[in-house]
Amino acid sequence: MHKLDFSGQVAVITGGAQGIGAAVARRLAESGARVALWDMDQVLAASTALDIGGQAFALHVDVSDWESVSTAYKETIALCQRVDVLVNSAGIAGSNAPVADYSVEEFRRIVEINLLGTFHVNRAFASAMRAQNYGRIVNIASVAGKEGNPNASAYSASKAGVIGLTKSLGKELADVNVSVNCVTPAAARTRIFDQMSQEHIDYMLSKIPRARFLELDEAASMIAWLASAENSFTTAGVFDLSGGRATY
Repeated sequence: MHKLDFSGQVAVITGGAQGIGAAVARRLAESGARVALWDMDQVLAASTALDIGGQAFALHVDVSDWESVSTAYKETIALCQRVDVLVNSAGIAGSNAPVADYSVEEFRRIVEINLLGTFHVNRAFASAMRAQNYGRIVNIASVAGKEGNPNASAYSASKAGVIGLTKSLGKELADVNVSVNCVTPAAARTRIFDQMSQEHIDYMLSKIPRARFLELDEAASMIAWLASAENSFTTAGVFDLSGGRATY
């Protein structure tokens, strides 16, 4: 494994208890960062932090609630004094249904977590990163946000919003040494599959030219570079992790 240098840096990973978030947290910790895992599942997050070791720690955070995010931000700063890296991995897929039948309440909830949650966390850190003239933000979008998946309108729309938010914030912070980018993964086999129908899982796999799902370590590798000091020029960018599926 190529190790980037995160010595002395602090990284916050939302949705860090499992899946892509946990893989990124491990990768950054192995490269010298102190990692804070923000997650709704505090028990699992604490277990993951213990497994990572070092100075890793977990906080209970509901990213859809601004007050929860604001409180967690203050607690993290109190413990670590600053944050250098932010990776937004918290998100849900929701159920699968056509737009005409989709639950209004569920659609709203998915947008609240995936899009408003990403906004809340980006908002919490943007001013401090500007003031310290350094920061790396990586938002986890999805290839569904670029192409739209049938029977997954809420997820697709929320992730398209994450792409737009990333581009806007990246341009706003481009005059200082803060990079804001997103990745657009194809599906990885995580607990998010529990929310999907087997038919939808099979559909996603059929669309990937590599004929397999994304591995978590593959995602962590790209995200780690985007979160590193080596990424000193690219910002407001969208990086493909779709195994050849994306057409742009």
